[in-house]
Amino acid sequence: MILEGFADRSVSTPAGGRLHVRIAGSGPPVVLLHGYPQTSAMWHLVAPALARDHTVVLADLPGYGDSVAPPGAGVAAFGKRAMAAEVVAVMAALGFARFAVVGHDRGARCAYRLALDHPAAVTALAVLDILPTADVFARVDAAFARSAWHWFFLAQPGDLPERLIAADPDAFFLRGSEHLFAPEALAAYRAAYHRRDVVHAVCQDYRAGATVDVADDEADRGRRFITCPTLVLWGRHGPLGREPAVLPTWRAWSPTADGHALDCGHYLAEERPAETFTALRTLLRP
Repeated sequence: MILEGFADRSVSTPAGGRLHVRIAGSGPPVVLLHGYPQTSAMWHLVAPALARDHTVVLADLPGYGDSVAPPGAGVAAFGKRAMAAEVVAVMAALGFARFAVVGHDRGARCAYRLALDHPAAVTALAVLDILPTADVFARVDAAFARSAWHWFFLAQPGDLPERLIAADPDAFFLRGSEHLFAPEALAAYRAAYHRRDVVHAVCQDYRAGATVDVADDEADRGRRFITCPTLVLWGRHGPLGREPAVLPTWRAWSPTADGHALDCGHYLAEERPAETFTALRTLLRP
């Protein structure tokens, strides 16, 4: 059984949705946020070790996994500002006014927005294998458009992406990456993205990324900064492996940010769980 020992909870959010969370451990709280096209199951090789010294909360992002987006939620509800506010509200409902936040991929975008918008709540931040959203769009070139075409496909208006994905969700979401995931984790991902409401939430997330998230970043650029300890990790063989200025880019947002590449691709917590845990433990050590 994956994530054995973690207790499942469903917590209502102020906007009318529900976040599915899993909780284990004791000590300083840390919330872990997953990436696309995954669920909180992605942390199954890292979270149990963190729970030896921390209260670990694993959350499915709004609309992903077993979380439920607010009824009739528009694109703005999937902006990282709105997602971050939901995470803060859920952590408060669980009794945690201050906590560390760790995010991978889309979850990392929610995580750094949370640190910007709610600095009093965040004790430490870790972002795994991303650059800030506005910086990504500012650097788009032909190579990025070819390799990350799903950014632009999923962001298309209307329901075109949802309808096309419905024809073969596995072919779209996995695209040969099955071998990177443990069977139980892969089963959790497939169970989620075979649901049309989850596919719609994924598309809304990317629509928000291309619009409200970029606008929020640009409004804050050079004006607001992340002040908590910040760890940046990325995969040497992933999309950031070709980027020469990962840390300088992050230090424009978090002046004390530090970090390094791991010898893996995009899915750090599943490809290099021991190294990911070691780096997170160092960041989170009191």
